[in-house]
Amino acid sequence: MFTQIMAAAGVLALLTVVPGPDMAVVTKRAVAEGWRDGLRTVGGITTGLLVWGVLTVAGLAAVLAASAVAYTVVKLLGAAYLVFLGVQALVRGRRGGGVSTTVPSGPAPEGHPWRTGLVSNVLNPKIAVFYTGLLPTLAPPSLPSHVGMALLVLLHAVLTLLWLGGYVMVLARARGFFERPAVRRALDRVTGVVLIGFGLKVATADSP
Repeated sequence: MFTQIMAAAGVLALLTVVPGPDMAVVTKRAVAEGWRDGLRTVGGITTGLLVWGVLTVAGLAAVLAASAVAYTVVKLLGAAYLVFLGVQALVRGRRGGGVSTTVPSGPAPEGHPWRTGLVSNVLNPKIAVFYTGLLPTLAPPSLPSHVGMALLVLLHAVLTLLWLGGYVMVLARARGFFERPAVRRALDRVTGVVLIGFGLKVATADSP
């Protein structure tokens, strides 16, 4: 069983480090407001994974993954939220065009960082597909199915917390660089475009 768990951990780790909407959202908050907001956002994302985990163990995520209508509704809501965050970043980048180095380059991002992370993750239906489609194949067969699934969900949440939390601290060490007005404007614009791109990708993704 230990070997199977380690193999599953390797697969989950590879999937965790692949850049996606969660990393873009974390980048936006950490650079704009600092490492504390960045870690709160990571906490919201991790909570979102646990929510999906509970739904998966309860069987509700499988219903979502199997229902084209439900999947499309959640998909479009998630896409709209990512686009909203992207537009917000672009607006922030434009407003920062003429400020001095002693004044923040724009208004603080709206919404609590934990809630931002939670909503962006919960409105990502791909997590439902991932949990109901891949996790059962990774769960140790020697354990009851719901126990194995719960174990892997917790493992994925811990890996996500460590990976994105470490990423936030790396950004924090380079905060002086990111606080330069020109860099801040450029990063806001790039992050905005990336978030909008992820939103459009989510919106146009085929149903499972």
